[in-house]
Amino acid sequence: MFEPKTSPYGSWKSPITSDSIVSGSVGLSQPTIAGEDIYWLEMRPSEGGRNVIVRRHASGVATDINPAPFNARTRVHEYGGGDYVTSDGVIYFSNFADQRLYKQLPGGEPGLITPEADLRYADAAVDAKRRRLICVREDHTVAGGEAVNTLVSIGIDRLYDSGQVLVYGNDFYSSPRVSSDGTRLAWLTWNHPQMPWDGTELWTGDFQADGSLTNPQRVAGSFTESIFQPEWSPHGTLYFVSDRNGWWNLYRRRADGEIESVTELDAELGVPQWIFGMSNYAFESEDKIICTYYDRGISKLASIDSRTRILQPIETNYTDITFLRAAPGQAVFRAGSPAEPPSIVRLDLNTKSFEVLRRSNNLDIDAGYFSSAGAIEFATTGGLTAHGFFYPPKNLDYRAPDGERPPLLVKSHGGPTSAAATALSLTIQYWTSRGIGVLDVNYGGSTGYGRAYRGRLNDQWGVVDVDDCANGALYLVSQGEVDGNRLMITGGSAGGYTTLCALTFRDTFKAGASHYGVSDAEALTKETHKFESRYLDRLFGPYPEKQEIYFQRSPINFTDRLSCPTIFFQGLEDKVVPPNQAEVMVEALRARGIPVAYVPFEGEQHGFRQAKNIKRALDGELYFYSRVFGFELAEDLEPVQIDNLR
Repeated sequence: MFEPKTSPYGSWKSPITSDSIVSGSVGLSQPTIAGEDIYWLEMRPSEGGRNVIVRRHASGVATDINPAPFNARTRVHEYGGGDYVTSDGVIYFSNFADQRLYKQLPGGEPGLITPEADLRYADAAVDAKRRRLICVREDHTVAGGEAVNTLVSIGIDRLYDSGQVLVYGNDFYSSPRVSSDGTRLAWLTWNHPQMPWDGTELWTGDFQADGSLTNPQRVAGSFTESIFQPEWSPHGTLYFVSDRNGWWNLYRRRADGEIESVTELDAELGVPQWIFGMSNYAFESEDKIICTYYDRGISKLASIDSRTRILQPIETNYTDITFLRAAPGQAVFRAGSPAEPPSIVRLDLNTKSFEVLRRSNNLDIDAGYFSSAGAIEFATTGGLTAHGFFYPPKNLDYRAPDGERPPLLVKSHGGPTSAAATALSLTIQYWTSRGIGVLDVNYGGSTGYGRAYRGRLNDQWGVVDVDDCANGALYLVSQGEVDGNRLMITGGSAGGYTTLCALTFRDTFKAGASHYGVSDAEALTKETHKFESRYLDRLFGPYPEKQEIYFQRSPINFTDRLSCPTIFFQGLEDKVVPPNQAEVMVEALRARGIPVAYVPFEGEQHGFRQAKNIKRALDGELYFYSRVFGFELAEDLEPVQIDNLR
């Protein structure tokens, strides 16, 4: 009978290595159905983070569409999304290097459509009737001011067409959608200081003979109502998602102009529009809608009869479902579960059978090395309840010495208006299979629990999120699950800000890691890009009127309070959180004699896309904790230079 070895937590040897994660992993997004073909986008760390459009024929053969070095990735809003669109076998995509639109015929090479200029394009819809694309254009040619966002049409048979402006005047636009008969356009728009999950407006207009728009009408939305994903049904009814009742639910505009609800759920059919091209519902036919929604942080799948408005659950083991598209008899989406990594999945709607078309990682690892996410609720500040997913250590080869409690790594997700996913994450399993517990916190402000929960972070960023992360860790300590003297916190971007605030303004955690995290809130108002330039008005208050709050909640101003070891990972081309924010913090900690490490990455922006850097960040963080807490590693890792380590 097999007996596991006894070894301290953190010292277990795992088959889930950083090399195996980055060499065999791809990012998957934006599937679509076009006739007999299914397309999706792969982000390949092994190719320097290049985005490749993949087409899978009905025969099952998958083929790369855009050849190297073409990279299907737009920089509109910096976060991108809506990078490509297809029609009649022709692909149209934004190329990362020059941000120009390209057209690629079946079997051909990409050919230029737009001119050489500082213009970016995203979220295109095909207007087949007029042989053009309608998309968001972000104009960076304006001197001394913000980029100008508009909706434009781009002729697909013309060379170097910079676009005819169709809609202009507001700060932001998204989701242009052409009606099935080609006579109307729907779109979303919003203005500073709103973010799209705060308040957006849905508009429609009629196409004139020359292709311009007339009769613009606001259909729904306001400063306090967020609209998500407008879509035209096959027969021309306009549907959209709204949170007017406190939850993102599905609505439609009737022929008489009245708005009626299609679903009435205490659940979320919408998600924050951090990127373009997201979809949570789609039409299989005029009478059947396929949708996914979040119920207390877990994805559910369902069909809706548009005539009766009856929602029928579709049984599935998937717990995280996004980018849903449909066509007669089938749906396709990205999905994962605690036992399955994010994958492109096809659903046969007749047989209710699921077919995995592409996994984000094909590693063949025994399930005995995988820890399953357990949803937890815990008391937090103000008599409220917060949420998270706890992954206890698990490795079939090992057990810990009697009486030892494991270290805990608290993950603070980005956004901060985002959410922790439940799909199998090899990055999380990297930690748990080595004997380190992980708590992925859905702190107040996270998506998936209704607008009121999402609104907890208003004016309270750096307070509510930090309290929830700390209280989640302390809850697990009180339950005897983890060691209260070995609590760590980690996060990227906004999660990096929460991490730095927790390390600076609380004494719960004993070490932490900031991945391209915000340390200077005031600097962020001056240095960041247009999309997020007024985001902090909601999270802290308007600037400069609330300048004192910005100062008080910036860890960079209180390095004297940060007294535990911290490691920083930073892309040197980051335009969202510039490198100087990390570097000032690092120098301050060095000067104070606190253990600190700094790992900068050439050629990386906001988030790491190159395999070697993803590996370095993962291994470097583990190495840092091992030196800080004094546990032996089961493998040799490339050392990180740690200053002031005694």
